[in-house]
Parts: sequence; structure tokens; C-alpha cells
Amino acid sequence: MNIEQLHVTIGQLCEGYVNDAEEGVRGYDDRLDIRPRYQREFVYKDAQRDEVVRTVMKGLPLNVMYWCRTGEDSYELLDGQQRTVSVCEYVDGSFSVDDKYFYNLPGDVKKRFLDYELFVYVCDGTDSEKLDWFRIINIAGEKLTDQELRNAVYAGSWTADAKRYFSKTGCAAGALAGDYLKGSSIRQDYLETALSWIAAREGTTIEGYMAAHQDDPSAVHLWNYFRSVIDWVQAVFPKVRREMKGLPWGLYFNEHESRTDLDPKKLESEIQRLLGDEDVTRKAGVYEYLLTGDERKLSIRAFDRRDALSAYERQGHRCAICGKPFEFEDMHADHITAWSKGGHTTPDNCQMLCRDCNLKKGAQ
Repeated sequence: MNIEQLHVTIGQLCEGYVNDAEEGVRGYDDRLDIRPRYQREFVYKDAQRDEVVRTVMKGLPLNVMYWCRTGEDSYELLDGQQRTVSVCEYVDGSFSVDDKYFYNLPGDVKKRFLDYELFVYVCDGTDSEKLDWFRIINIAGEKLTDQELRNAVYAGSWTADAKRYFSKTGCAAGALAGDYLKGSSIRQDYLETALSWIAAREGTTIEGYMAAHQDDPSAVHLWNYFRSVIDWVQAVFPKVRREMKGLPWGLYFNEHESRTDLDPKKLESEIQRLLGDEDVTRKAGVYEYLLTGDERKLSIRAFDRRDALSAYERQGHRCAICGKPFEFEDMHADHITAWSKGGHTTPDNCQMLCRDCNLKKGAQ
């Protein structure tokens, strides 16, 4: 890879600046693609963005930016998007810093800001070299997420369309399923979630799915699958609760979508009962428990040491089933009447069993 320095001022950078959801983000008299298809959206917080402007105002170094050459006099931004958008948006009048917009500044201060020279390196090499370099230079700063790096590696028509559904502020996935998804659309969490679900359904990895579809003209297959997942969730569990957020709904859909025994009314009644049961310590596990019957998902409250010691003394240090004596540390506190049969984690429902008897009872 060849790397050379390019002398660019903020004024030159901001010539022809445009930030449009459809047309993208461009500057440097339309010669610089500020947000290539593998780049994330703007993620700086207001305080970070303002500090970029203050750094320029003070004439301090803004650190190195990297561009890639795409033609004789055209480029795409490889690293430095957050700083670039910060200064361009400030000059464009989109925000103020210390109660002053760019147009409020005295003429000499404006000139000094626009004449500030950026430290830009231009890289020229193969696509794989650029992407390798992209990974290296993003180790520091606003570190890329795994999915952002995947978007870079598998950049293409499919990725560009998938980001339209899952990766924009106010994207369709957020509008449809924001109550069920954790994370941030612009940090690619929604896209990664959807991909993990469909990859599991097709018996592959996220990378495998993206590689297979990299050159597809659209991501409508993924979007239709995602909509099917959410439609199923809303039909089976129509009442939205905070405990539903971030659960692996696509994995549940993959396994249970064809079932005909899931009665929403009965399930809702059980959800209410389980959420009100103080022995259920993991409320978010209620949904998987109702689908699978796996009691472990509920993390049923265990007996505390005091109740266990009381039962141990009451039993004369002997196992309640086999009658053999054991040290306290070699015994397990067990529900006499199982939780699933109406028993609760109360002192009168506690018995001490040896390890073997506890395992035998659990297997019954």
C-alpha cells in the first residue's frame, strides 16, 4: 500500500458538503465520499463533537485522518469520519459550540477555522489492503463493533440494502421491533441480531450468510424473515413487557413457529402468574420456560443457608430419603414439594438430601 500526505484545509473539505440519507455524505467539492458503504453512521455524542470544534479553535492537532484514493482526484474516507462530520456540520450551521454557531463568529475567527490544515494521509492499494488497514487504525478511538467490521469485509449491494432496513436512525427494524431489540441501530446491533437469527435457522454463521448474499441486489430475504419473527412474537405473546426486550426471539421462532398448541390467552395467564411468583428470580426466562418447559430458565429461588441448616438439624444430620448421615457441606437443600407442583421456597418445604438422592429425585 502506498501512503502519502495530502494538504487539505477545513474550508476545502467543506466545499460542496452534503449530508443526505439518500445521497450519502460527501465533501471536498464532491471528490470525497465521507461515508463509504462500509462505514458506520455518526456516533459521536454532543460533547465529543463539540471538543473537535474546540480543538480546531485552539489550533491544536486533530490527529491523523486517512483517505483512500478511488480515482485520479477522488477519494473515500477510511478513518476520521466522526471528526470530519463534526467540523463540516459546524461550518454548515447545524449546531453551536459555547453558544456560538459558525455564522456568529467574527470574520477573522471564521477564516482561521477554515484555514486550519488537516493532517490527511491518502492510501492507495487493493481492496483487501484497505480493509486490513481499516481494521488496524480502528483499534483505538470509537472502536468498531464486530458487525461494523463484517460490513466492511462483506461490503456490497446486499450490505448497503440491509443497512437501510436495520442500521439507520429511525430504521424500519426499530419502528417494527424496538420493544424486542437491545442495542443501537447505528452501531449495527439490530442487523447483527437479525443475522444471528437467520444464520442459526440456515445452519451457518453470520459471516457465512453475509458471504453467500454479498452480491445479492437486496436484503429483502432477511427483512421478510425478520418480519415473520416479529409477527409470530406479537401473535403468541401479544402483550408487550419490558422482560421481552433483548430475548433471542428469532431462535424461539426457528424452533417453535410451526406449533399449533400455543394459546395466547393461556400463555398470558401463565405469564401473569409467573411474573408474580417471588420464587421466579429470572423474569425474562418466563417466555423460554413456557415454550420449552425448562425450569432452569426461571432460576427458581434457592433455600438460604439458615433454612438449610434448620432442616439439617431437624433431620438429625441424615438424608431425608436414604437416612444415611452426612456432613452439612455434602448435602443439598431440596424442595419437598417441587416448585412445578406448587411448592414454594419456604422453611417448611425444605429438606436436606445427599448428593445421590438429590440427583435421583431430580431425574424422576
